[in-house]
Amino acid sequence: MDSSVHLDNVVMKFGDFTAIQQSNLKIESGEFFSFLGPSGCGKTTILNMISGFLDPTEGAVRIGGQDMKGVPANKRPTSMIFQNLALFPLMTVAENIEFGLEVRGVSKSERKKTSDRLLELVALPDSADKQVSALSGGQKQRIAIARALAVEPRVLLLDEPLSALDLKLRQHMRTELKEIQRKTGITFIYITHDQGEALTMSDRVAVMSAGVIQQVADPITLYREPATNFVASFVGETNALLGSVQDIQGSDITVDCGPLGKLVGKGVGSLSKGEKATLFIRPEHLSLLPATSGMSFEVTIKEINFEGAYLTLNAETAYGHSLAVQIGSDQYTSSIVPGAKISLSYNYKDAVVIAGGENV
Repeated sequence: MDSSVHLDNVVMKFGDFTAIQQSNLKIESGEFFSFLGPSGCGKTTILNMISGFLDPTEGAVRIGGQDMKGVPANKRPTSMIFQNLALFPLMTVAENIEFGLEVRGVSKSERKKTSDRLLELVALPDSADKQVSALSGGQKQRIAIARALAVEPRVLLLDEPLSALDLKLRQHMRTELKEIQRKTGITFIYITHDQGEALTMSDRVAVMSAGVIQQVADPITLYREPATNFVASFVGETNALLGSVQDIQGSDITVDCGPLGKLVGKGVGSLSKGEKATLFIRPEHLSLLPATSGMSFEVTIKEINFEGAYLTLNAETAYGHSLAVQIGSDQYTSSIVPGAKISLSYNYKDAVVIAGGENV
């Protein structure tokens, strides 16, 4: 059954405030899709339009090709997991899972079969009679997933469901969620401000800022080929060097970065000579080794952080701009000390140049 979700020229306004600028997007059936962005960017507003808690001011939301206009939340083929999980504390685990089915008039025997099957799916087969208060944070999370799946939604909506968990449990639940999505084949639409969650779990990610979908891509493309200054600076650690375009040779862009000299990267979008541009280099793409097919410039080490397999160096350029450098521990020498001047190099193919921007 088609469980695709299509945002067709949707706009969401609250009075004079436009929360969602005109947006077009299709989420494929069976896809694990995430909306990623800072608080207030419009992620949850989009989720609420899909679920039926909000009607778009303009445009249409289509699920499985059907326009959802006028279809209330409880009649849509969706189920939502909220940030606070919203489990019923006075009900047992089984009663929580079966609640939606009971409301729909499903028989007791069928409800039990469903809850037993879902408890197996979320790896809690012996928890049916437990009270919710007796569960750990991760177990509550899994019960919330089971309850949402019990009504057999075509689309499961998840609004930052892992934010209240500690780091280790959050990382574990990422794997669990992806595995459950794979087993069920249901379309998952996930909301998060945590790029680690989005990149780890998703088939594709939409990065949002101020109500605008900046870029939609698979995680690797998003990381390696950001389309805008916002995406480049928001997704992953990066170094942003502001300058002006001096030369254009196909997709190879030379940027005059002042005291750092003329640096080259791969151009993104439209660029013209003389305009302001930002060259982005990831910390792991900077090296202490001599440049081969790359560029180099000098910095001063300010701080060294040893993290086992690699070192993170906080450095400063000649004009006071901070840089982060991540190198393998095997590159460490006794000359790498705070205050030392070192030469950094990078392969120009690993840097991207985008029009505009500011040092970040």
